[in-house]
Amino acid sequence: MTMTPSLRKFALTAHITFSVGWIGAVAAYLALDMTIATSQDAQMLRAAYLTMALITRYVIVPLALASLLTGIVISLLTSWGLFRHYWVLISLLLTIIATIVLLSETQQISRMADIAADPTTSGDELRALPNTLVHSVGGTLVLLLITVLNVYKPRGLTPYGWRKQQEDRRRQHEQREVSPV
Repeated sequence: MTMTPSLRKFALTAHITFSVGWIGAVAAYLALDMTIATSQDAQMLRAAYLTMALITRYVIVPLALASLLTGIVISLLTSWGLFRHYWVLISLLLTIIATIVLLSETQQISRMADIAADPTTSGDELRALPNTLVHSVGGTLVLLLITVLNVYKPRGLTPYGWRKQQEDRRRQHEQREVSPV
């Protein structure tokens, strides 16, 4: 099953929009995370933790899930296939890993935001809360790697892709022999 050209363009546009949005939201999150790592101002820390939780829950997680879903749909319904090319497979695995890490970190981010939202939490307690800088920098690098893979599409068929390519060539050859000229 393949997509019509207009449906393929729509799906690709949606996928690019969700993926770029995910990277942009992570960049905003990273700025807040850097603020937490460097600021001593209790009100700034409180605001940053609360904003990070909102961005994560309402922007980053939905964009990550939408990017993953549209990427799978595009790969399944186009000639690239989900398991034919190493770059698609690696992109899929990295996206799944990034999404799993994101979902697991969301709980920690929510806990820190709950502590920051409590008006009885002191400035010292806010300064003692951890940052998630390692995860936000790592996540940014993973998303950029996925982007590079999807733009450059390095060559290399998986064993499954090679077999499918041979089957397609054989089928085309047989069709040329059977059809009248």
